[in-house]
Amino acid sequence: MIALYLLINTILDLFFWVLILSAILSWLVAFNVVNTRNRAVYLIGDFLYRITEPVLRPIRRVLPNMGGLDLSPIVVLLAISFIQNLLAQYWPRF
Repeated sequence: MIALYLLINTILDLFFWVLILSAILSWLVAFNVVNTRNRAVYLIGDFLYRITEPVLRPIRRVLPNMGGLDLSPIVVLLAISFIQNLLAQYWPRF
């Protein structure tokens, strides 16, 4: 059971960092710091978009439109932290 807990926790940690990287890359593209015409930047951005978008899309539908401000990554990061805390608190230990 401990191995399953560690696997779930590691997956949540990885997704946490992927979400942060996706947000940072979107800011860098929006402010023209990096250019998506660069093939490597495009591939990284496309990968991050494909990984995070299925989780962020339903949350974007529920949240009100805040103009150019997207709060869905913050909601998901808070949810991941909440789930990790719940798992740490209530996972059965032998």
